[in-house]
Amino acid sequence: MVVNLSQHYSLLSDWISELRSEDIQKDRMRFRHNLQRIGEVAAFEISKTLVFEEKEIQTPLGIAVSKVLKAQPVLATILRAGIPLHQGMLNYFDKADNAFISAFRKHNRDGSFQISLDYVSCPELENRVVIISDPMLATGSSLVKTIQFLREEGRPSEIHIVAAIACTVGIEYVKRSEPNCKIWCGAIDDELTAKGYIVPGLGDAGDLAFGNKVQM
Repeated sequence: MVVNLSQHYSLLSDWISELRSEDIQKDRMRFRHNLQRIGEVAAFEISKTLVFEEKEIQTPLGIAVSKVLKAQPVLATILRAGIPLHQGMLNYFDKADNAFISAFRKHNRDGSFQISLDYVSCPELENRVVIISDPMLATGSSLVKTIQFLREEGRPSEIHIVAAIACTVGIEYVKRSEPNCKIWCGAIDDELTAKGYIVPGLGDAGDLAFGNKVQM
């Protein structure tokens, strides 16, 4: 399943336009804040698909029967670019457990790259809902490798992927590799460059959020 959150116009469309704008991108705090707000919207929409149960709540005047989330999800993010998106989801799933993965492109001189996965910290994953955030779903390689590694730690009951912008090429790759994953994205672009960057996209989300890095 793939959900394009901007398919129906809402404030999210404004936030996506600001993420893409070269002028507004100069404001790093606003860039991070827009990613965070997209994470909040995604968390709210994903919550509608999860399992709730009835619980009796004692109020000052009596008993209220309320619907509450049956089990907390695990929020996973790919460092460093995913941090603001992750924080947005954590604002809503505020009792969730968290996982952090360092997966990045290690570039070769010929322009090709491999996905390097150097660090993983995660809770128990067996039979749990896992939500992975990564602002840009480009080739899908880092996400697939991350999911494969997480499956070695446990077998989640559901896996959701949240991206601010996704490319059709990456979406198809993830669907072929992980057909049961649900993908939630703020916008979908069709073009991918030879170096694996989304067009029109928005540039390097990690650099725009946290500053330029030295290529390793």
